[in-house]
Amino acid sequence: MNIRSFVLGLAVGSSYLSQIVTSAPTDNKNNDQNKQPPPPPVLNDMNYLTLNRSLEDKYFHEPVGHEKGADDRLGHYDVRYFHGMVSEEERAESLHHMVIAYLDFFRLHKLETWIAHGTLLGWWWNGELLPWDWDVDTQVLDTTLARMAREFNRTVTSYTSTDKKFKRKYLLDINPWAYFRDRGPGHNIIDARWIDTSNGLYVDITALSRFNPDDEPHTWECKNGHVYQMDDLYPLRQSKFEGTKAFVPFRYQELLTEEYSVMALTRTSFQK
Repeated sequence: MNIRSFVLGLAVGSSYLSQIVTSAPTDNKNNDQNKQPPPPPVLNDMNYLTLNRSLEDKYFHEPVGHEKGADDRLGHYDVRYFHGMVSEEERAESLHHMVIAYLDFFRLHKLETWIAHGTLLGWWWNGELLPWDWDVDTQVLDTTLARMAREFNRTVTSYTSTDKKFKRKYLLDINPWAYFRDRGPGHNIIDARWIDTSNGLYVDITALSRFNPDDEPHTWECKNGHVYQMDDLYPLRQSKFEGTKAFVPFRYQELLTEEYSVMALTRTSFQK
């Protein structure tokens, strides 16, 4: 079967889409660039949806212009909360606290997650985000994604830093098309986001699934073609990232070398 609808659909049932397509509230004011993206159709019949996959549209949207190469930094904002490019100082401060709030929330609710991709590379070098990063990448298993959709979708969390100087609200938003575990048209490879509602910066959350559990029970993949063996990931290693507790994959160095080449672990300069 081409479309792999797994435990996520079973966990949330036929009401899944109707529960989560409602647009999150924003404080945008008549800004055409910040208009809400159209939600997927509200369909309660998953069999109908499976047979009409052509209805799938992109759920998460970024500001117009990034895809044309004008400024790829625009691709790191959720358009619903975008009010213009933030300064370098605000970017660094926002991402730092967003990581802490995200990891604290997942730890509090016993939701397993770990850092991945470029974020993992930053951890490898210095236990922090790379200085030029504009977003954060994390991963979960599809069973965790199912629980996120069932119990925490559209949750808005208030956060205050320990020194009381930084306050934000974050939206946990699950992509309705995460129900389908194949790549599909290719514009819904991100399964969920943790979004700073003050400026649109976000954590990208992608889930891993077993696409062929009968023949390859230890192989896990995301919708963007990254493939892992179970012993690449587990047992997860506990460490620290941006000053708070975080988990990283067991074979982190091998994964980073495969994704970015050995040069990413040896070069000591980048973008001057």
